[in-house]
Amino acid sequence: MTGFDATEVRRLRTEEQLSVREIRARTGLGRNRIYELLRGTLVPDRVRRPRAKDDLRAEAVALRSSGRPVPEIARQLGVSRSTAYLWVRHLPLERDPEEERQRRRAHSKAMAEARWADHRRARDEAQRQARAVAGRLVGQLDERDLLILGAAIYWCEGTKSKPWRRDDHLQFVNSDPGLHALFLRFLEVCGVDRTVPTYRVSIHETADPEVAAEWWAAELGVPRERFRRATLKKHRSSTVRRNAGDEYKGCLVINVPRSRELYWRIEGMIAELFRSAAEHTSAV
Repeated sequence: MTGFDATEVRRLRTEEQLSVREIRARTGLGRNRIYELLRGTLVPDRVRRPRAKDDLRAEAVALRSSGRPVPEIARQLGVSRSTAYLWVRHLPLERDPEEERQRRRAHSKAMAEARWADHRRARDEAQRQARAVAGRLVGQLDERDLLILGAAIYWCEGTKSKPWRRDDHLQFVNSDPGLHALFLRFLEVCGVDRTVPTYRVSIHETADPEVAAEWWAAELGVPRERFRRATLKKHRSSTVRRNAGDEYKGCLVINVPRSRELYWRIEGMIAELFRSAAEHTSAV
């Protein structure tokens, strides 16, 4: 039995900062006995083993101090969220209320997007298949198809004569080039070439009417020299417009001169379509 007591062993540890091995060599005590006498004593920095994650812990604290949330710290350092939280829990994160609302809103949006992603993919695929099947039903349009289609779209989008305002010439207005292409095919079946009508762009004053006219002429294959001066729509600051930007080309107005008889023919086709639909309804 040696003469070294607990006080001396603790002094060697705290003041001289000796390791357990060095204390054993100095005192001759066994290892387990030294550990027993040193219970509750802090390990000196001189003999502390460096831990593998000390650098990561320091980096986590630095990231937290700069305002980073725990999930981002964990992702950047490649550790679990629980580990990152243990390292920085003594540093509560203070956020601006508006920034916190935006963060929560963005998180909710991301979660909703992830939740509905499969549903949207299935919906988009179903839409693609339905459009393909319906497209195959159309096939090649003959003259009768074009006459019926042309009369119907004109009755929806063209100007019509009223009892209080007789106006029996054709004027077709729309912003969809597809509808204009159908209407021009209808005119051709009726014997009206694309060089006969006049064309006019109706567009907001904030856009470029010349660029729009060039686009319409190229899109529909109609002569640019048949375009008249554009009609500019006044911009109202109180109105929130969605039809803006480079894609906005306004509406195209097609006027067909000397078209009174053609207008009467359209009236006749529409009247027969209405009569046929009413007859079918009453039969059912």
